[in-house]
Amino acid sequence: MSEVTAISKFACPGCGGEAVWTPSKKSLVCPYCGTVSPAELKADGSLVEESDLVAALRSIPDDQRGWAAQRKTVRCQSCQAVSVFDEKRVAQRCDFCGSPSLLSVDDIQAPIRPSSLLPFTVAEAKVREQIRQWYGSHFWARSNLGDKALTDTLHGLYLPYWTFDAHAECPWEAEAGHYYYTRDSQGKQQRHTRWEYASGHVSHDFDDVLVPASKGVHTALLTDLEPFPTTTDLVPYDAGYLSGWVVEQYQIDLIQSAQHSRDRMDGLLRNACSQQVPGDTQRNLRIAPSYTAQTFKHVLLPVWLLTYTYGTKNYQVAVNGVTGKITGEYPISWVKVTIAVVIGLIILAIIFSYSD
Repeated sequence: MSEVTAISKFACPGCGGEAVWTPSKKSLVCPYCGTVSPAELKADGSLVEESDLVAALRSIPDDQRGWAAQRKTVRCQSCQAVSVFDEKRVAQRCDFCGSPSLLSVDDIQAPIRPSSLLPFTVAEAKVREQIRQWYGSHFWARSNLGDKALTDTLHGLYLPYWTFDAHAECPWEAEAGHYYYTRDSQGKQQRHTRWEYASGHVSHDFDDVLVPASKGVHTALLTDLEPFPTTTDLVPYDAGYLSGWVVEQYQIDLIQSAQHSRDRMDGLLRNACSQQVPGDTQRNLRIAPSYTAQTFKHVLLPVWLLTYTYGTKNYQVAVNGVTGKITGEYPISWVKVTIAVVIGLIILAIIFSYSD
């Protein structure tokens, strides 16, 4: 992403609208679709874009955009999720938060078409039973949760993801600490650390680093749903796979997602470098990664989602549509918590009474 190209027109790479320089973000920001294009403002007032992904976005032809089928698009005014579904369907509530506040939207330019997807393999009936068991396995959940969070609101969704591949070369430097021991004048053992300079190099190939582009499913749940078998089970995109299913259109664009993937790769490389540092402890680890052979894909991944409202808060339970892995949120029973605290205090009081 080091290539720098001078620009004279500020066309948004995502939708084609006119992007505007935003000083607070030090970037070109599209007021229509929100795409953020990294840029640098030079002393003479000219702008240069700093990401080759901008060029990649602009170069995607029209025949690789859209869904290759007639689809209807709506935006939820509550959670801001953008849902895409069969043209004949009439949407009454948001599939992500249950809000009835849906607004039909027309894209300035069609989104980048997914290159591949993972079909659903876990049956709906099995998922319903999994969720019932999941509710029952959480002691701190409210006892009437099964009545409030009905599994008949369960529905399947295709969620948008970006995947990134790259080859990384990462030299590192650090101070390696080696423990040694002495005894003081009283014969007690004292531990000391001898610090030495250390350096090394890590090479790594990243394959399908996943970055979710969904705003409809809570972020923490998306992380817990991984892994998806994207390196082995992806099939080429075909509009037929989406028939009857709701699809969320990506709202975290390619440029933002690339930065998220880079942050994730940096973190993984830091851990790998840390493991190479010799000795018993370490400090001041410094890494200098460089990336080549960078590629990306836009893919759709299957998720079963249950959304319900308890009190004033919205909760979600999500199930990986391929592996069946389940994760979710639930309201805590403060009655159970209070009883547990009281019992704990009683036990402590008994222990202290015996100790006296």
